[in-house]
Amino acid sequence: MISFSMALVFAVIIFLLVALYSGKLRAEVSFFIAVTVLIIAGVLSPSEALAGFANEQLAVIMLLLVISDIIRKTDVINLVFNQLFRGTKTVSGFVFRMVAFVAPTSAFFNNTPLVAMMMPYVYSWSKKNKISPSKLLIPLSYAAILGGCMTLVGTSTNLVVNGMAVDAGFNSLNIFDFAWVGFPMVLVGGIYLALFSDKILPSHKDAMDDFKDGWREYFVETEIEANSPIVGKSVSEAGLRNLSGNFLVEIIRKTAVITPVSPEHILRANDKLIFTGETSSIPELSKPELGLSLPKECIASELSDVVEVVVSHNSWLIGRRVKNTHFRGKYDAAIVAIHRNGAKISGKIGSVVIQAGDVLLLFAGRDFDIRATGNEFYVISKKENKKVDAKKAVMVIAGVLLSVVVSANTALSLFSCLLVVLAISFFTKTLTGSEIKRGINLNMMLIMAFGLALGKAMSNSGAAEFIANNILKVAEPFGPVAILGMVFLVTNLLASYMTNLAAVAIIFPISVGIAQSMNLPLEPFIMIVAFGGAANFITPIGYQTNLMVYGSGGYSFNDFMKIGLPLTILYIVIGTLLMSWRYGLM
Repeated sequence: MISFSMALVFAVIIFLLVALYSGKLRAEVSFFIAVTVLIIAGVLSPSEALAGFANEQLAVIMLLLVISDIIRKTDVINLVFNQLFRGTKTVSGFVFRMVAFVAPTSAFFNNTPLVAMMMPYVYSWSKKNKISPSKLLIPLSYAAILGGCMTLVGTSTNLVVNGMAVDAGFNSLNIFDFAWVGFPMVLVGGIYLALFSDKILPSHKDAMDDFKDGWREYFVETEIEANSPIVGKSVSEAGLRNLSGNFLVEIIRKTAVITPVSPEHILRANDKLIFTGETSSIPELSKPELGLSLPKECIASELSDVVEVVVSHNSWLIGRRVKNTHFRGKYDAAIVAIHRNGAKISGKIGSVVIQAGDVLLLFAGRDFDIRATGNEFYVISKKENKKVDAKKAVMVIAGVLLSVVVSANTALSLFSCLLVVLAISFFTKTLTGSEIKRGINLNMMLIMAFGLALGKAMSNSGAAEFIANNILKVAEPFGPVAILGMVFLVTNLLASYMTNLAAVAIIFPISVGIAQSMNLPLEPFIMIVAFGGAANFITPIGYQTNLMVYGSGGYSFNDFMKIGLPLTILYIVIGTLLMSWRYGLM
C-alpha cells in the first residue's frame, strides 16, 4: 500500500520531471522547492537535507572544477594541440586524434573547461581547412563524455553516485573501477566517431560565418549632422538608449572607435553612429529631432572585431533579459546578435531572454578580456588572453595526476591531495582568491547536495523499495543482465531530458534496492547508474558539454539523435555485457 510520504515523494519526482524538462524553473530552484516540501512534510529531517553539503565527493568535484580552470587559462595545451594535429587535413583524422587526446585528459580533469579550451582550436582548425565546425563539435563533446566515464573523478556524475553509495553505508568505489567499461567504450566510441561523424553530421554555417556573409543585415550607419540638436548631449539625454528597435553599439570619431557606448558618453558633430537591430525599425533613426543623416549601410572595415561566445549551462545570465544584464558595464562589450538553435533571433535584442547554449555575437571593448574571466560564457571565436604561466600549469597538471596515483595506492584521500594542490596553486599565485571563488559552482553544488537529499527521501519513504519490488515482479524472469541493461536505459532516458544529476538521484536507490532484493553484487548496480547518467549522447540538454556545442555548432535536436542514438545503443549493450561479465552476473 502506498503511504502518504511515498505518494508525496512520487509527486515531488513528477514535479521535478516537469520543471526540468519544461525549463520553466532553473534546476537549482526546482531541487530547492522539492527538498523544502519534503522537509515540511517530515519525510526528510533538516540534517538529512543538509548532509549533502558535507559530502566529501561533492567537495572533490568543486576542487576539480577550480583546478581544471587553471588549464583553460594557459597556452600550454595549445602547444600540445599544434603538435597533435600537425598534418591533419580530414574530419576523420582530426576526430581520431581529438578522441585520443581529449578522452584520456577528461578522465582526470573536469570536461567542461576542457571542451571550452578546445572549442577555439576546433574553430580555427576547421576554418583553416575549410571544414564546417559542425562536423567536429559534437565529436568533441562526446570524446569528453567517453573519457570522463573511464574513472571515478572523470565526471561529476560518477562522484555523485559514489557519494550516494558512501552515504548509504556502502564502500567507496576505487578510482579505476569504471575503466572496465569506460576504456573499451572509448575505443569503440572513438572508432565510431572517426568513421561516421563526417557522414552523419551536417555542414552548418556557424554564427560568425553567418555574420560575415550577411553583416549588412546586422548594422546600419548614420552620422550626427553639424546642426543636430543632440550635439553636446549624452547618449541617454539624446534618447538613443530608448529606441524601440535599434541599439547603439559603436561610435566612430575620426580615427577613434568607441565601443561599447556608455549612456553618459557625450556626442559630437560628425560622429558616425553604428546601430544594430531590426531593419524594419530603421525609419526611427530618421526622426528630425535626432538630426542624423539618412541611415546607410556600414563599411565593413569600420566595424570592430566581433567576438563569439556561448552561454554556459550555469551562467547567471540565464533567464534574464539582455537589457537587465547590464552586459556593457560588466564586460565592456555590447551584444549585437543572438543565435539559438542555429538561427539568429529576431526582435529587439534588449527584450530577448538569454538561455543556456545561446551564442552571443559581441562588440568587445579593450577591457573585455580582463573582465570576461568567469564561467558565465566561453569565448569560441577569439582566443582569450592567457594569464597562467605554462610552467605553473604543468605543475598543476602533474599535481592532479599525482593526487590520483597517491589516493589510489595509499590511505590518503583524493580530497586531501587536491586540497594540497589547490593550496600550492594559491601560494604560487597561479590562482587568486577571486578566481577560486569564481570557480566554485554554487548552482551545481546546490543541485548535487539536494539530489543526495532526494535519494535519502526515496529510501526514508519506502518509495525506492516499492518501485524496486514492482520492477522485479516484471523483470526478474529475464535475469540480472537484462535488469542491469534496463536500469541503464531508464537512467539514460531520464538524464537525456532532465539533468544527469536528477536522474541518478532518482534511480540510484531503486537500482540498489533491486540488487539487494536479488542478493546480487552491489557494485554493478551502482556503477550502471553512473554510466547511464553520464553517457548522454542523444540530446543537447542532458549534459553540459553537449549544451556548449549545441548553439555554437548550429545543431538541431535531431542532429544529436542521429549520431548519438547508435552510440547510446552500443554503450548500453557493450557496457551491460562487460559489467555483467566483470561481476559474474552472466
